[in-house]
Amino acid sequence: MSARNYVEVFGNPQIWVLFRNSITLAALTTALAGITGIILGVLIIKTDMPVGTLLAAAFSVPLLFPPYILAVGWFEILGRGGMLSRWTNAAIGEMTSGWLFGFPGAVVVLSSAFLPIVLLLTITYLRGVNPTLEEAARLSYGPFAVLRQITIPLIRPGIVLALTLVFLLTMGEYGAPAFLRLNVFPVASFTQSSALYNFDAATAAATPLIGVVLAGLFVEQKALGQRSYSFRWARPQMSQLIPLGHMRVPVVIGAMMLALLFVGVPIAGVLWRGSSAAALSEAIERGASSAVHSVLYATAAATLVTGVGFFLAYLIQRRALIGWRWLDALGLFLFTLPGTIIGIGLISLWNRPSTNWIYATPGLLVFGFMAQYTAIGTRMVAAGMSQLSPSLEEAAEVAGVKWFRRVFGILTPLLRPATVAAWVATFVFCLRDVSLPLLLAPPGQDTLTARTMTLMANGSPELIAALCLLSVTLALGPVTVAGIAWRFARRLA
Repeated sequence: MSARNYVEVFGNPQIWVLFRNSITLAALTTALAGITGIILGVLIIKTDMPVGTLLAAAFSVPLLFPPYILAVGWFEILGRGGMLSRWTNAAIGEMTSGWLFGFPGAVVVLSSAFLPIVLLLTITYLRGVNPTLEEAARLSYGPFAVLRQITIPLIRPGIVLALTLVFLLTMGEYGAPAFLRLNVFPVASFTQSSALYNFDAATAAATPLIGVVLAGLFVEQKALGQRSYSFRWARPQMSQLIPLGHMRVPVVIGAMMLALLFVGVPIAGVLWRGSSAAALSEAIERGASSAVHSVLYATAAATLVTGVGFFLAYLIQRRALIGWRWLDALGLFLFTLPGTIIGIGLISLWNRPSTNWIYATPGLLVFGFMAQYTAIGTRMVAAGMSQLSPSLEEAAEVAGVKWFRRVFGILTPLLRPATVAAWVATFVFCLRDVSLPLLLAPPGQDTLTARTMTLMANGSPELIAALCLLSVTLALGPVTVAGIAWRFARRLA
């Protein structure tokens, strides 16, 4: 790629407008999702607020499907022909539609989509706080002072990690901004590559995004220091819960209303528009093959990612390599890198006559999924591995057990819950991906998300909503089965 592409790109004022838009969108989304997620996490874990598990599950639902489904749902509520316009008048629809197709709408949609990241990481780190530290502080301070001065500082690395991930994922999000017609960097890069076939210009235009990802990765590394990511699968001993007193009922009602706003309303909009028999029938007819492809690609990628992630987690957790931290950082870098950049890179690398045997096949898409989501398998397995004492493996080594048998005979059975969780999480993320399938799926073998985005240009609203319902159903199936199996296994244990 010549330097002329960089000169043309960075000399174009429109590029810096796109960059400003992306930074603004990411900053506002991070602020809203961060504040809301941290407060909810503290309320669920540290107070006597009831139905906390139910609320956490409700807020986590958007992780199962691409953010553009939330945008479609809000469009069916606030768009010109949406539910609100039909119930009131066209002038109201014009006003709410203008609000949706702009920064306010995009911030609400992406905050709803990425809030679960902040919520779940806040819960994770709060569970890991040593309760004796909080109990000792309560001898001199009230519960809210302990929370502010002891608990929150202890989980600061987790908060920084969560906010960094939300910021970077928002910077790289393509589907929702494309649907809402918001001009941001990922949309411009995708347009250059897929519509104009100018991969050099697309690569040059993506350079500022790579710089932002590297800066975010630096922040994450500084926050965690030399610690590896850790998570407790079992519920640890918790300190005394903070009583909400007379605020208990208003807090519960407020949290439920927020869950209804962030999750219930857009899902209801999709159901309202796409649940007719005619729409569902057309969606199945036009999207069934794509749904099958989605499941096959996600299954293959999740299996490979889990296998590779297991051995990478071993190297990282056991510090088996000098550069273990850099290996972990590389995985996170690829995870937060926009899918459009990974897709453009893979096309540039494999689009040659000698490598056409993989370029023209779904294998390239599976390889893209592996590059993007290996960090999920690695970190989830490493989290489970962090709870196992190294003495188990050391004792076997002293007894003369070879490494292969130690890993597959001792560690693998003990890490089965973490491995299954890593597989399910990777499967869902591959299933919901938009950018990589749009760029890498072979003609006639696209995924359901790619088919839905393609049909948005000329498909009916009913068809698009029905396809979104099909995507949600595909994601809920394996997660529901995994949840039932998990509960059944715990009862037998």
